[in-house]
Amino acid sequence: MPTGKASFIRQYLKAIEEGNAALFVGAGLSRSAGFVDWRALLSDIVVELKLDPNTDDLVAAAQYHVNEHGSRGRLNQLLIDEFTKGTHPTRNHQLLARLPLDTIWTTNYDHLLEDAFRNEHKSVDVKHRQDQLAYTTPGRDVILFKMHGDADSPSEAVLVKEDYETYHQTRRLFSYRLQGDLVSRTFLFIGFSFTDPNINYVLARIRGLMDENVRTHFCFMRKHPKPKSAKGKVKADYEYASRRQELLIRDLKRYGIQVVLVDEYSEITEVLETLNRLVYRKNIFVSGSAHDYSPLGATRVESICRSIGTGVVENGHNLTSGFGLGIGGWVILGAMEALYSRPGVRTWDRLTLRPFPQAAPRGMSRPELWERYRTDMLSRAGSVVFISGNKSDGRGGVAVADGCVREFEIAEKIGLAPIPIGATGHAAAQLWQRVHDHVEDYYPKDPRRARVHLAVLNDPGSTDADLVASVFGLVDLAGGTL
Repeated sequence: MPTGKASFIRQYLKAIEEGNAALFVGAGLSRSAGFVDWRALLSDIVVELKLDPNTDDLVAAAQYHVNEHGSRGRLNQLLIDEFTKGTHPTRNHQLLARLPLDTIWTTNYDHLLEDAFRNEHKSVDVKHRQDQLAYTTPGRDVILFKMHGDADSPSEAVLVKEDYETYHQTRRLFSYRLQGDLVSRTFLFIGFSFTDPNINYVLARIRGLMDENVRTHFCFMRKHPKPKSAKGKVKADYEYASRRQELLIRDLKRYGIQVVLVDEYSEITEVLETLNRLVYRKNIFVSGSAHDYSPLGATRVESICRSIGTGVVENGHNLTSGFGLGIGGWVILGAMEALYSRPGVRTWDRLTLRPFPQAAPRGMSRPELWERYRTDMLSRAGSVVFISGNKSDGRGGVAVADGCVREFEIAEKIGLAPIPIGATGHAAAQLWQRVHDHVEDYYPKDPRRARVHLAVLNDPGSTDADLVASVFGLVDLAGGTL
């Protein structure tokens, strides 16, 4: 039987949190970005060889072409032409790159994975030749094993039948490393239809490497859609395809691969978004600033901030702060007090403190830098607490902090839970009203309970303990569970 999406998320999430998760990426992920698959890549060559255009043995077809011409020059040029285009990573690439994964395997030749991880400001150590396995990129965040090579080195790519036949001799260190990862890590296979022309070679290699050490892995697979007219040949074709898929699902269990069936490919994006939300659900970003402490006064606002910082630690969460004027420092102080009262807890695992740079790097304005900075921090949070949010207007008055509002907009776009403490006034009060008026959109799981917590957060008479309880009540509603 296939594995349900919720079951997959729970098991793979556990592997991520324990540092044991890995990815194995196939051609489907690149195809959705606009790159060709093998059939399209070799279509002209298959025609020239006078083979059936629908043949599944395209690896053999590539070998026949080399046999006929005595050279793989044309194949090398095809790789360069088709897999070095200026195509951009997809939403799924982006979501995968945001996950805290440090080991990725792929049979793809293109650079979409590298681009996606670098766009997330991660250092990628790419291995597409055997000799590169002996070296380590300092400060790397993720290792990308391109086990079939890279489009920039087409003559070295695994492409024709002979390459697969001699793989263990020419790339045996990849095989050894893959063996270790398959035994010690939980893989998600994504972008594999398991009808790709080279997948049989990959599966055979995995089966040979796994031996009796079978670990549970997962892959996404789209169900064959039911035809509108279930009659005659259409019905027979559908039944045949469905039966073949059932047999494949059972056969993949020999490799420890559990299939997660989806009706539409868009469901994969939804699953990856859920994984991202749950992975970062413990991370709380605090947004706010206070040039003016009205309506509660400085003493009360500082007390609330310290209580929230303490509550972050005591409730098992992690704090991210950008040092907002008069707010961030007090939240951090409360968190530090709680952390230092717990011997053995590593402070740097629980706090991410990112003061905003005041000077922009070359080629970027300060507003552009701050926008990117905010997006980077918020993309690794599960919820956002808004406190006060005001600044000097430069004329002796007070203005709403536009940075606080912008952080709300970014959080909204990413899908994070906004938690505005309206009682602290200013931007937080305005944002509280927006959340209150559309609570079903922000807290669809239980809008009734969300309204109760929001009422507490907008009441100046709420005690610090009540405010903290409602903040973390909304955190729990936002995405602590499936």
